[in-house]
Amino acid sequence: MTLTERADTRAWVLHPDIPNAASGRDPQLALEEAVSLGHALPGLDVVGAQVVRVRQPHPGTLFGKGKLEELHALIDAQEIELVLIDGPVTPVQQRNLEKAWGVKLLDRTGLILEIFSDRAATREGVLQVEMAALSYQRTRLVRAWTHLERQRGGLGFVGGPGETQIEADRRAIDEQLVRLRRQLSKVVRTRELHRAARAKVPFPIVALVGYTNAGKSTLFNRMTGADVMAKDMLFATLDPTMRRIELPGGGPEVILSDTVGFISDLPTELVAAFRATLEEVLAADLIVHVRDISHPESEAQARDVRTILESLGVRDTTPQIEVWNKIDKLDDETRQAVLTRAARHEHVQALSAVTGEGMSELVGVITSAMTDTTQEAHLHLRFDEGRKRAWLYERGLIEDERQTEDGFDLTVRWSLRQQAQFEQV
Repeated sequence: MTLTERADTRAWVLHPDIPNAASGRDPQLALEEAVSLGHALPGLDVVGAQVVRVRQPHPGTLFGKGKLEELHALIDAQEIELVLIDGPVTPVQQRNLEKAWGVKLLDRTGLILEIFSDRAATREGVLQVEMAALSYQRTRLVRAWTHLERQRGGLGFVGGPGETQIEADRRAIDEQLVRLRRQLSKVVRTRELHRAARAKVPFPIVALVGYTNAGKSTLFNRMTGADVMAKDMLFATLDPTMRRIELPGGGPEVILSDTVGFISDLPTELVAAFRATLEEVLAADLIVHVRDISHPESEAQARDVRTILESLGVRDTTPQIEVWNKIDKLDDETRQAVLTRAARHEHVQALSAVTGEGMSELVGVITSAMTDTTQEAHLHLRFDEGRKRAWLYERGLIEDERQTEDGFDLTVRWSLRQQAQFEQV
């Protein structure tokens, strides 16, 4: 039985506060985010949480002997069934802690994998999660369980005689990964066909990105009228959702894409696994970075998002605008200060996706940015190139036309993507 099939599993969240930790984040805020992660997994009842000071991580148990016993007493008193540790836990530490406390334990990576597994909606999303989970499990095969110590005989056909159980387990995972990659390649080919079909449509792609729970789905719903899952929980959206919309006031038609939220310390297995899920960002003509401006660590979250975008290979040339969301959560003085700061930047818009304040201004910023991404070009088409001329007219790209002796001189305004599409006509 998986975690998600069990109801009302009593969970306790621990955030190890390790001096000089690489993240440098506020331990209390990190704990709050970890609790939100726990709430995001159905069937969990997060009954408590605490920051645990760890001066020197113990290689075998993470926590020292005294803290280990103190936590054991708390876990027993609260009748805890699952402990969530907000950070990496080695296989040996996990085995020892589960044995010492008599409970199931998940580290940050394991919890995020559980959430992803529960939320993935498309076939590709499911396969990506399975691959990430298997890659994670493979790293846990470090004599973490007693049966891995046993030897297993064999006929020499597979693995040879005396193959250890850990080798057999690792090989079984590798074989399953190969099968999943084959299935994924078929799914990706199907997506490529869909993407090729979309590429024939001249509408620019506007991708919403941001830290998880920044309000992207709420903004997406307000702009499109779509009923996308928009809850106040981490990872409410895992698969890209795309809608074609026409920007008001004579603005261009665009494809708006809502994407999975980013998070600090996202496991490397998941960054790689969800690269395909975020491919719409790579193809975007405009990236809208949505920030929860009411969050105390909004700036740190923004840096995390920019780092992941860079790791995904998003080009510096792709235009970006920032949306400072959730101004409705600010007190009057802070709200006014945020509005003043935003007004100083051309590509920043402060708003509330919940109340709608600032939405019309955002549409204006997007429309302006879309206009900035187009450029004027001059073409000459022969009379026998009527198909190309019709393609340009269908998309409203021709600004001026003059007939010559052997064809047409055209002035067009298009984006680089539309230019590339035209060259395929």
